[in-house]
Amino acid sequence: MKLKLIVLSLFLFTTSLLSAQVKFTAEVSREQIGINERLRVDFNMNKDGDNFTPPSFTGFKVVGGPNQQVSNSWVNGKSTFSKTYSYYLEPSAKGTKTIGQAEVTVEGTVYKTSPVTVEVGDAVERPQDGNNAAIVPEDNLHFVAEVSKPNPYLNEAVTVTYKLYVSERIGISNFRMLDNPTFPDFWSQALNMNSYRFEQGTYRGEPYRYAVVYKTLLYPQKTGKLEIDPVAISVAVDVPSQRRSIFGGVIYQTVEKRVTSPSREIDVKPLPSQGKPANFTGAVGSFEFSVDPSKTTLDAGESLTASVKVRGRGNLMLFDLPDLTVPSSLEIYEPERKENFSSTLNGTQGSLTEDYTIVPTRKGKYPIPGLNFSYFDPRSETYKSISTDDIVIDVENGPVGTPATSGSTTNSDSGVVSSNKQPVTLSGDQFRYIKLDANLKPINSASFFGSLLFWALLILPLLIIPLVIIFGKKREARANDVTGNRIRKADKLARKYLSEARKNLGEQQQFYIALERAMHNYLKAKLHIQTGEMSKERISEILSEKGVDQETTAQFIEILKSCEFARYTPASMVTMKQDYDKAANVISTLDKQL
Repeated sequence: MKLKLIVLSLFLFTTSLLSAQVKFTAEVSREQIGINERLRVDFNMNKDGDNFTPPSFTGFKVVGGPNQQVSNSWVNGKSTFSKTYSYYLEPSAKGTKTIGQAEVTVEGTVYKTSPVTVEVGDAVERPQDGNNAAIVPEDNLHFVAEVSKPNPYLNEAVTVTYKLYVSERIGISNFRMLDNPTFPDFWSQALNMNSYRFEQGTYRGEPYRYAVVYKTLLYPQKTGKLEIDPVAISVAVDVPSQRRSIFGGVIYQTVEKRVTSPSREIDVKPLPSQGKPANFTGAVGSFEFSVDPSKTTLDAGESLTASVKVRGRGNLMLFDLPDLTVPSSLEIYEPERKENFSSTLNGTQGSLTEDYTIVPTRKGKYPIPGLNFSYFDPRSETYKSISTDDIVIDVENGPVGTPATSGSTTNSDSGVVSSNKQPVTLSGDQFRYIKLDANLKPINSASFFGSLLFWALLILPLLIIPLVIIFGKKREARANDVTGNRIRKADKLARKYLSEARKNLGEQQQFYIALERAMHNYLKAKLHIQTGEMSKERISEILSEKGVDQETTAQFIEILKSCEFARYTPASMVTMKQDYDKAANVISTLDKQL
C-alpha cells in the first residue's frame, strides 16, 4: 500500500514538473516553397514572456507582421495559455535558407527557439500564400490611375480615371477617399460621380471586379514632363481567417487597408509655332464661331445686342474671344460674358458667349467689321481660322450723321475751288413737333386768392421743409457711414454674383457649378485676372499680395474645394444652404478688405 502511494506521488510530481515547463518553439507553414511563394513562421510560447526578439530573417523579406495572438482556456480544471507571434516572409533567392533563433524572457530566464531550415526552389505556376489578413490584401487589391492621353498638347483635355480593382478572393465592405486630389500644373475639373458600381474586368490578365472611384478632367498649363501625384484611399477588406465557426464555416476578418495609386507622368507638347495666327489666344479643341446681331434695322436711341459666340469642345474656359469694334457713331458697352458648358470624360463642351449692347446715335448705315477667331485642332495638329461677314446696321430715324468722306478740289484751269460736300435737303417737316395751334382757353374768372387751392399751395411747402431736412440728415449720415456703405456694397455684389447659385438651391450639380462660377467671376471682376490663373495656389498668392488676411483666403479656398468635392459626394439641402451662406459672407468680407 505504501509502495502504491509512493509511485502515485512520484507520477503526480513528474506530471506537475512537465506541465510547468516553458515551451518556446518556431514553426513554419511549409518547409519547401518556390521563389515566388510566401512563408508564414509562428513563434509559440505556453507562458507569457517579455522582451520578445525575432531573428534577423537573413535571405527573406518581411512582408507582413508581426501579428500577435493570445489564447487562454480552462478545460477539466486545467488552465492552458498560448501566445504566438506570426511573420510573413518572401524569399530573396533560391537555396537552403535558415531562420535563426528568436528570444523571449519568461520569469527572468531567457529562452530561445531552435533554428528552422527552409528549402527555396524554382518558381511555381500557382503560388500558395495561405489565407492571412496581412498578405491577402496586398495581392488582391489594386488602385490604379488610367490616363487617356500620355502625350497631349498644351491645353488639350486629358482625363484621369481612378479605378479600384478587387480580386474574387476577397470582399470589401466600404472605401473612402483619404484626401482631395490636387493637380498643381493643371486646370482641373472633378467629374460628377453619382454612385459606385462594381463591374467585371481584368487586371494583368486575371479576372477582377473594379469600380471607378474618381474621375477628373485636366488641361495641362505647362509643357514638358508633368507628374500626376498619387491618390490614396482607405478600403475595408474582408479576408478569410484561419478560424472556423461551430458549423465549420470560414470566419472572415475585416482589415482597414490603405491603397495608393502610383504616380503617373505625362509629356506635354508645346503648340507648334509654325502657322500660328497672330490673333491666336490659346483655344485648343474643335469649335464653331459666329457673330449674331439681335436686329440690323432700328432707330437712333434704340439698342441692339451683338452676340460673339464660340461653341464646340475644348478649353472653353481658358481663352478670350476677339473684341468687337464699331464705328464712332455707335455706342458700345462692356460685354456680358455667358458660360454654358459641361465637362465629361470626352472633354468640356458647350458654348461661350459675350453679348455687346450697341446704341446708335445718328441716322445712317454703319458697317461693323467681321471678326476672325483662330484655334488649334489637336486631331489634325493644325491651326484653323473662322471669319465672319461684316454686319451693316441701318439706323432709319434720328439726327442725320456726317458724311463718311468730305473735302474740296481746286480746278487747275480756272483756279476756282469747288466743294464735293452734298447739300442738305430739308423735307419741310423737320419742325413738326412744334404745336402751331395753341387752342388756348380763358382762365377761370373766379378769385384765386383765399381759395382752397391757394391755401393748399401756401401750406404744402411749409410741411415739406421738415421732411426735406430729416431726409437730408439721414442721407448725410448714410454717406458718412463708410463701414456701412462698404458692407451694403459688398452684400449687393455678393447677391449679384450668387443669384444664379441661389436659383439652383436643391439641384446639387447645377448649384455647385453655379457657386464655383460665381466665386471665379467675382475674382475676375474684382482683381482683373484671367481664368487660366484660377488655380487654388495662384488665388491664395494673389489674395495675399492684395492684403487679404489668411483666414478669409482659407475660407475662399475651402468653398472652392467644397464645390469640387460635392460633385462626386452627395450633399443635402442644409449643406448647400450652408455653403451658399459661407460664399456670401466670404465675398462680402473680401470686398471690404480689397
